[in-house]
Amino acid sequence: MSKQDNIEVQKKFGEAANSGDFEKFNELVAEDSIDHDPAPGQKSGPEGYADFFSTMHKAFPDLKIAVEQMVADEENIAFAYTLTGTHQGEFMGIPATGKTISARGMQISKFKDGKMTERWGSTDELGILKQLGKTLD
Repeated sequence: MSKQDNIEVQKKFGEAANSGDFEKFNELVAEDSIDHDPAPGQKSGPEGYADFFSTMHKAFPDLKIAVEQMVADEENIAFAYTLTGTHQGEFMGIPATGKTISARGMQISKFKDGKMTERWGSTDELGILKQLGKTLD
């Protein structure tokens, strides 16, 4: 697939993550896709992403991921993003606070035959926890 085709797949993945249309992950993520930085207990493949983003949307119903910068080649896309949302449900053991969060992150996605096959990424989880009032003991 071309660089532009992979960018379109990545954009559709972001749209699905933002909108809650997690069935779309079945079209966009390979069944044997590997997440090199999964959330605790996250399964592989499209189901893992659907479960992860479902959990995130329960905690932050207005969750939005905005891509700030993107670079791509024929197999990979790397991007910086800002994640925002309002804490309306339990997140990592913290009951809803009503607080709004904003966190930066980076991701690299690898593609083959029009589907994501691998992912590496990091979001400022500590920053999110601090914004929710969690202190380090």
